Amino acid sequence: MNDLDGDSLEKALSRHQIELPADQIERLQQYCGLLWSWNEKLNLTRHIDFERFVTRDVVDSLQLAALLHPHEEVLDVGTGGGVPGIILAIVRPDLQMSLCESVGKKARAVDNIVQELELRVPFFQGRAEDILEDFRFDAIVARAVGSLWKMLKWFEPHWLSVGRLLAVKGPKWVEERNEARERGYLKKLQLRRAVSYPVVGADFESVILKIWPEGVEEK
Repeated sequence: MNDLDGDSLEKALSRHQIELPADQIERLQQYCGLLWSWNEKLNLTRHIDFERFVTRDVVDSLQLAALLHPHEEVLDVGTGGGVPGIILAIVRPDLQMSLCESVGKKARAVDNIVQELELRVPFFQGRAEDILEDFRFDAIVARAVGSLWKMLKWFEPHWLSVGRLLAVKGPKWVEERNEARERGYLKKLQLRRAVSYPVVGADFESVILKIWPEGVEEK
């Protein structure tokens, strides 16, 4: 399967000096099993071993977790197979996490995973911009759901329903920011690089961009 070399999630976490409570490791390992099982039927993730799961999915999620305040209501848009939303729900049980996914097959898979894990995480099948018509969130988290200007276009009418956007981006984030600015989607918004961190096995860094409306105090 995905641990042919005798690897385990605990070993992979230890290799990268990531310490988590035993119950969270157990829950994350259960999540891996469910995710990879579904992945044999659907294309939910390319990270199908513990090393890549830890160095990409867990690391990104923990960086996001450090930027979220206690008990915030958070929406993971375009969650795909549940990253980062399911991981955040496991490592930050104080958060009021919600997930959304517009692609029907992926939505059914991640909804099943949430139920199997017995997580109290509301799941929405549909587009984030439609959900924001009826719900408000302290933060939105997004990873691999589209270029920055496209996301800002989706959320443009809904900033009263969004405290801030936290977007995980790769080395092209500067170009994406410039394109968003040229297209006019950063007007009346503030953008800051909240954190940058190295990607294991790559020669670039990931960043998390924090975006929120002008005139609103930074959180």
